[in-house]
Amino acid sequence: MGFFDKLRGEFIDIIEWTDPTGDTMVYRFPRHDNEIKMGARLTVREGQVAAFINKGRLADVFVPGMYTLETDNLPILSTLMGWKHGFHSPFKAEVYFVSTRQFTDLKWGTKHPITLRDPEFGPVRLRAFGTYVVRVKDAGRFIREIVGTDGHFTTDEVTNQLRNMIVSRFADIIGESRIPVLDLAANYDELGEYITHRIRDGFAEYGLDVTKLLVENISLPDEVEKALDKRASMGVIGDLKRYTQFQTANAMEEAAKNPGGMAAGGMGMGMGFAMANQMGGAMGAAGGASQPAAPPPLPQEATYYIAVQGQQQGPFTVEALRPCVQDGRLMRQTLVWKQGMAQWTPAEQVQELASLFGAVPPPLPPQ
Repeated sequence: MGFFDKLRGEFIDIIEWTDPTGDTMVYRFPRHDNEIKMGARLTVREGQVAAFINKGRLADVFVPGMYTLETDNLPILSTLMGWKHGFHSPFKAEVYFVSTRQFTDLKWGTKHPITLRDPEFGPVRLRAFGTYVVRVKDAGRFIREIVGTDGHFTTDEVTNQLRNMIVSRFADIIGESRIPVLDLAANYDELGEYITHRIRDGFAEYGLDVTKLLVENISLPDEVEKALDKRASMGVIGDLKRYTQFQTANAMEEAAKNPGGMAAGGMGMGMGFAMANQMGGAMGAAGGASQPAAPPPLPQEATYYIAVQGQQQGPFTVEALRPCVQDGRLMRQTLVWKQGMAQWTPAEQVQELASLFGAVPPPLPPQ
């Protein structure tokens, strides 16, 4: 600053700040060599606080109101400066105006998709975005932790860090909630309130308070959304067979209007009928496939004829032959026959009948 700036500073005894930008969070009041005249008038408007910094240390903080700066209302600064008695000489201090109003419509969103396990779709990748509202709750902490010596601090300088904090908490919460993807839209308000509660402590470490967070959208990848659109379209169509018949009828009507004449019209109608028959057959087959199939007929039990003393007897089922074994009419060497056999065969050589002789001993060997 030049000489005239210094001279002008000596005569300015009103310290105030009006914000024309709307996004300034902290503004350092400019004074030559940071000199403030004792007895200067300080005006702090609603939505502001004024913090005095001396030699890098936070001194007095003034809430909204109008003040005449004297040693009486600068107790901390008076202690730091070692003022034992009141005097009217200029003193050195930096004045930071901190906006305590709510900063709205701040954006948050996922830079990269969040991979989750959905009970219906399996592993999916989600993107989400929304807005949040924040304000300065502790001006001293905010200056110490974030602002430092920045003389003009705006929301752009802190929103990246705040967004990262929100996204980190959001990914953790959405994973723990296990809410199905298709039910997330019905829980946006609950998610917003829960995330606000979870991130509040993290914001408080910077002297900030998040008053509201809104989840505006949670979206799936494009290919998954296209598949869902097709699935929804099938639900709207309803009865696919009737829909196909309706489409076929429209095609036949358009073919009949063909300006190529009766021949072309007849050909178009013929093609339409053929298409209708094919589609009807296909849909009928599909409909039949969906119905439970009739069981096959029960298998017919085989029946046998036996030769007893040169006479053919039967037919007998396998179970009916069991008493014949007991009374001696059917023996191991008895000839038997059933449909499909080439010739009469001894019973013991027929696998199906061999089990009948399990309890019957074979004939005694010759003496």
